[in-house]
Amino acid sequence: MAHGTASSMARAERFTRSIPAMVRGDRPTISFEFFPPKDDAAETQLWQAIRHLEKLAPSFVSVTYGAGGSTRDRTVRVTGRIAQETSLTAMAHLTCVGSSVTELRSVVGHYAAAGIRNILALRGDPAGGLGTPWTAHPEGFDHADELVGLIKRLGDFTVGVAAFPDGHPESGDLAADAETLIRKERAGAEFAITQMVFDVDNYLRLRDELARRGSRLPVVPSIMPITNARQVIRMAQLAGQPMPGAVTERLDRHGEDAASVRAEGIEIATESARRLLDEGAPGIHFITMNRSSAALEVHANLGVHASI
Repeated sequence: MAHGTASSMARAERFTRSIPAMVRGDRPTISFEFFPPKDDAAETQLWQAIRHLEKLAPSFVSVTYGAGGSTRDRTVRVTGRIAQETSLTAMAHLTCVGSSVTELRSVVGHYAAAGIRNILALRGDPAGGLGTPWTAHPEGFDHADELVGLIKRLGDFTVGVAAFPDGHPESGDLAADAETLIRKERAGAEFAITQMVFDVDNYLRLRDELARRGSRLPVVPSIMPITNARQVIRMAQLAGQPMPGAVTERLDRHGEDAASVRAEGIEIATESARRLLDEGAPGIHFITMNRSSAALEVHANLGVHASI
């Protein structure tokens, strides 16, 4: 199934589900994140993963956003097709990188036309990668709270934002990260989703600091099951996140035994997700790398049913 076909499952609610309402519900949300495929073969793999995960009736799914060019275009198209052709509630990603306000308005319009009402608003990484200076588009935005405000003015959208439990690469400390999230909340953000969580204590510190400052913003932690240690460590480095020594030590014990590394990675993800839920996290957002099996295994280990 290269590009998916219309789902036979009931679909009417996918356009009206509010992610903030689900996140604040009695049961934890279970959601999955995909990235835009680079070619037709990758898109086939993506749709296979989507169809497998659709059977779980997750709370919502999202597709990450690449700034500019075909990556951005594929993101918009794939997110729209998920909304139109499956039973899933699709959350759209949108970043400020390389886009004017006019272009951002256009992308939001495409999302609205597809029936998408939940958007994750991000400033995005510098165009040159982490470690390079951030430069806003001359006719664009410099901060995510500005993008949040634009989206809220353009229609009846719910807006989420990014959170950084290990600290944003450009942030000085936990207090600054919390204040940034509160600024986004004041602009209209109704929930936040973190980067990959490998250190649960860091997530809890950020959550508690927000509460101490009077914020009511629910923060959903992201979990990425480790199936390839080198790949995940590299991703963490690119994101400016430290990989906890306790995690790398557990993976290192298995050497080059790929099957054992994968099994350990699944166990680490299960332990982290279970503790997060036990500590009151409003849900778990699985980063799938466009493959469903690892996320399915962790979900099965948790034995939870998603809030929808």
